[in-house]
Amino acid sequence: MKKELAKRVQRIDSKVDRMRMRRKDADTLKVKENVFDDPTLKTLYTISNKGIINAIGGSISTGKEANVFIGEGKDKDIAIKIYRISSSTFNSMEEYILGDPRFRNVRRAKKDIIFAWTKKEHRNLIRAKGAGVRVPEPIYAERNILVMEFLGEDERPYPLLKDVPIDKENAKLLFETIIRYVELLYTKANLVHGDLSEYNIIVDPRTMEPIIIDMGQSVTLEHPKAGEFLMRDIENILRFFRRYGIEMQAEELYSTMKEIKQKNQ
Repeated sequence: MKKELAKRVQRIDSKVDRMRMRRKDADTLKVKENVFDDPTLKTLYTISNKGIINAIGGSISTGKEANVFIGEGKDKDIAIKIYRISSSTFNSMEEYILGDPRFRNVRRAKKDIIFAWTKKEHRNLIRAKGAGVRVPEPIYAERNILVMEFLGEDERPYPLLKDVPIDKENAKLLFETIIRYVELLYTKANLVHGDLSEYNIIVDPRTMEPIIIDMGQSVTLEHPKAGEFLMRDIENILRFFRRYGIEMQAEELYSTMKEIKQKNQ
C-alpha cells in the first residue's frame, strides 16, 4: 500500500513539474519545498485533470500564509493561490472565521481552518463581484488552492496601490472609487473586507482603476466585529490618501454607509 502511494505521489510530482513549464526562476526550488507538499500536489493533479490548470509558472506573490503563481488556464492566464499547510501559522485567522455564520461548524484543526479560509475567499469574491466591486474573478477552489483571474500584463501582476505614481487628480478618482467599493461591499454584498489598505488594492495602470484583492478575511455583517472592521478599513484608506490632500472624517463615511444600508433594507 505504501509503495503504491509513493508511486502515485511521484507521478503527481512529475505531472506538476511538467505543468510548471513556462517559467522557472531562482525561487522555484526554495518555494517548492514549502508549498508543494504531497496533499497539495494531489489537489493540483485533480484540478489539472479537470482542465482548469494547464501550466504553472513562477511565483508572483509571497505572503505570510500563501503563495500566488501565474498559470495557464483554458483560454487565458490565471492566478493560482496556494495556502501553505505546513509552514503557515494562521494565528489571526480564527478572529475572522469564528463568528462568521457560514463557518460555524469548522473544526479548529489547522488544516480545516485553511480549507475553510480558501472556500471563504472564493465565496467572498463571488459576492463582491456580484455587488459590482472590481475583484479578481474567482474560477475554482479546492482544499487549499484558489484559482482566479490573473490581473496584469506580460506575466506581471498589476502594481499595488502603494507603488503606483499618483497625481492629485487620479488620487481623488481612486479614493472615490475605493470608498464606493467599500460601500458596495457593505450595502449590497453584506461584507466587510476586514483588512483593506494600500497593500491589498492593485491598480490597472491603463485606466487607474482600483481592484480589491485578498478577501479571505472578509466577514459577513453578522460577524460580531463587522462594524469595528468597517471602521478600520475606512480609517486605513483615509490615512493613505491624506498625503494627497484628501481630508474626510472616518465617522462621517461610516455613518453614511450605515444610513444607506438601513434605507436598502
